[in-house]
Amino acid sequence: MNKKTVFSGVQPSGNLTIGNYLGAIKNFSRLQDEYNSIYSIVDMHSITVPQVPSELRKRTYEVLALYLATGLDPEKSTIFVQSHVSAHAELCWVLNSISYMGQLNRMTQYKDKSSKSEENLNAALFTYPVLMAADILLYQTDFVPVGEDQRQHLELARDLAIRFNSKYSDTFKVPDNLIQKETGKIYNLKNPELKMSKSDPDANSYILMLDDKDTIVRKVKRAVTDSLANFNYSKEQKGLQNLINIYSAFSGEDVKNIVNKYRNENYSVFKEDLGILIAEALKPIQNEYDKLMSDKGYLESIMKEGAEKARYLSYKTLRKVYKKVGFVQI
Repeated sequence: MNKKTVFSGVQPSGNLTIGNYLGAIKNFSRLQDEYNSIYSIVDMHSITVPQVPSELRKRTYEVLALYLATGLDPEKSTIFVQSHVSAHAELCWVLNSISYMGQLNRMTQYKDKSSKSEENLNAALFTYPVLMAADILLYQTDFVPVGEDQRQHLELARDLAIRFNSKYSDTFKVPDNLIQKETGKIYNLKNPELKMSKSDPDANSYILMLDDKDTIVRKVKRAVTDSLANFNYSKEQKGLQNLINIYSAFSGEDVKNIVNKYRNENYSVFKEDLGILIAEALKPIQNEYDKLMSDKGYLESIMKEGAEKARYLSYKTLRKVYKKVGFVQI
């Protein structure tokens, strides 16, 4: 009863990368022992960009299987699909009424996505940070284990919680983040100025959680470093710094130890070792994933159980919100 609550969600909009894994998912199973953990597959967010319905359904199962394969326990965590809990859309509508156009227009991800998809500049793409805030605030969340790139959206959730509380009296907890400094953001292997993203047209710019060993080793070998031939961890060597962060995250080794280990080695030696390290770390997850994907009935039972838990928790908050804004309840 005294545990704090964490909430996070992952979109089923494509195969997940090691950026998704290291930035958030890897920590989920660890957090479930320390917190009341609530994890969603946020399929409603996915349709802000065009989707093939059959593929979206398939990927929803896949993300759930990866959640479980990485150690999430349905007995310890509430695991559910966002569209199975209508309170998310309902609270989003209320929060839209206190969201400012100017603030939403400054959202970095909106600017990025709108510039890439001008023909699909829909209202949902503009307001989906409000839905993300609803996701978080519904569960009286204390902490959100998000990647660095989601900090701006968490700030919006905080702003909306404070704004609503100020206008209608205390209703929402104001959430904080759980961002790991070194692995909060994993960068593109070909362009370390950009975050690693599964939507990048160059498949060599990211490593998928389901990539096989040969593919992983090949992608790491092709990763951008620099021409300095000096194994250091510095902002002047962003490509190498990114690879060292990935090595540290998968091995658990301190950055200084990694630098000392490879100080007198060629980049190629480090890359070979890193590729093998990643592949070996992901192999048990991939094996468990394959087993889970072969049992669709089990995955659906997890979805149903999680939806029931999430509906109960979310409607406790939504009823308070509806009462405070003046809606008649029957």
